[in-house]
Amino acid sequence: MPTQDPHSIRDILTSIRTIALVGASEKTNRPSHEVMQFMQAHGYRVIPVNPRLAGQQLLGETVYADITSLPEPVDMVELFLAPERTDAVIDQAIELKVPIIWMQIGVINEAGAARAETAGLTVVMDLCPKQEIPRQGIPAVSSGK
Repeated sequence: MPTQDPHSIRDILTSIRTIALVGASEKTNRPSHEVMQFMQAHGYRVIPVNPRLAGQQLLGETVYADITSLPEPVDMVELFLAPERTDAVIDQAIELKVPIIWMQIGVINEAGAARAETAGLTVVMDLCPKQEIPRQGIPAVSSGK
C-alpha cells in the first residue's frame, strides 16, 4: 500500500538528496517544470528525464532519455507521466534498486506500486512534494557543496 503517512513523507523528504524527475518539461507553465524548480530551490539535485529533450539542458541539468541512462544513482524517481505510461519506469526503478518511487497527483498505478513494494521499494502515490514540503515544515536541504 503506497504511503500517505505524514511521518513517512517527512522522513522521505528529509533523507533524499537526488531525484530523477521523469516527464520533465521545458515549458515553464507545466507542473513538472514548476516542481523541478521548487525542489532545486530547496536544495535537492533534480535530474530531468524526458526522451524528447535528451541531451539538452533544463534548469542547469542535462536531460536524460530514461532512468537507465542516468550517470549516477538517485534516491528517488518522481513520475510526471500518465498512469498508463508508468509501468516501464517502475520496472526500471525496481531493476536499478531506486529506494523511492513518487507518483505525482493523479498518477495512480496500483499494480505498479504493488510490484515496486514487493521488490522492497517505498512508493508514494497521488501526492506532490512541492505541496508536502511546506505542509511538513521542511526547511531547504543543504546540497553539501
